[in-house]
Amino acid sequence: MINAPELASRLVSEVLEPMKKDFVGKGEVIDLLGISQMAGENLFILGPPGTAKSALVNNLAARLEGRSFDYLLTRFTEPNELFGPFDIRRLREGELVTNTEGMLPEASFVFLDELLNANSAILNSLLVALNERVFRRGKESRALATLLFVGASNQLPEDDALKALFDRFLLRVTSDNVPGERLPDVLEAGWRLAANHPIRSSLRFEDLKSLQPAILQVDLSKIRKPFAELIQRIRHAGISVSDRRAVKLQRAIAASALLCSRVTARVSDLWVARHIWDTLEQQEILSSLVSQTLGKEEAAQGDHHRSHPSDGPDPEALARDLEALSDQLQSPTLPDSELSYIQDRLGILEGRCQLVQDSGKREWLQQLTTELWSRVKTRPQAA
Repeated sequence: MINAPELASRLVSEVLEPMKKDFVGKGEVIDLLGISQMAGENLFILGPPGTAKSALVNNLAARLEGRSFDYLLTRFTEPNELFGPFDIRRLREGELVTNTEGMLPEASFVFLDELLNANSAILNSLLVALNERVFRRGKESRALATLLFVGASNQLPEDDALKALFDRFLLRVTSDNVPGERLPDVLEAGWRLAANHPIRSSLRFEDLKSLQPAILQVDLSKIRKPFAELIQRIRHAGISVSDRRAVKLQRAIAASALLCSRVTARVSDLWVARHIWDTLEQQEILSSLVSQTLGKEEAAQGDHHRSHPSDGPDPEALARDLEALSDQLQSPTLPDSELSYIQDRLGILEGRCQLVQDSGKREWLQQLTTELWSRVKTRPQAA
């Protein structure tokens, strides 16, 4: 029987932490790659070109023993390019059988770059593969060896067909250019990475696959009630979370616990719910709601470090956002729709102000929000 916490600890020490040293400012993406690997759930990475999306995924694949498959999708990508061509020898015998050697169906780890270029020719096959881990082609059907699918794009889906594809990725994360002050570190790490190949760990993809049954042994009883309450609050904020998605998210919560060498989930493991957004605008709302839930619990040793960010929100940026709302309230005529937006926005900013680490700045920001709420409530209704 495997020792799940020990194996998870090795994933952190041998793979995830070394990757963080090579990729400056990409810790969040790397942590979610680890969570997705263990949970067996798909991860979508959004970011402009040149923000290390492909490099991160390829680096992870290079550190683990096993088969991986990556492909850059175009609008003209055909099923043969992903799943393999028909076996010519079997075709002569009248059988339609795919030769999958070296192709997606035999890979433990699959990376699909520019995922949202997928066309109708491959869409149905991809949807089944992502959701059921099964490859179907005509009468042919076989189980996939795939442990994890990672998709990347520099845009979000617009048409319904691609939204269905996007929906197959439980967790989503952005990868942006690092802040200017960290650019020297990026240059140094990039130069070092170009000169040295990643060191392969002693872990195999098969080792991580054996962790997936262990996920179901993690005790979630202590977080079920706060998790259900959080999902209700997220839905109330206008963000759609289906029952199926909420159930699947429990696997990511359990993976967070195991990565901290625990077999019992804590409220702090609910941090993964920040990453179920459908649009960029939802990110801040989710962050605020999740942080409010996490803030009800005292930070404890053994919590996942993503649950209590050390830096917290930028107080100066929050002050600028509050000032912008104050300017909007100066208008003598304000439609009800705009006033409603101001109220929603103020509620989000109020939650983020509570997470500011500096107590003096936090109190100052809270005073500003109190004053703005007073102005909102005393403002006369539009005629």
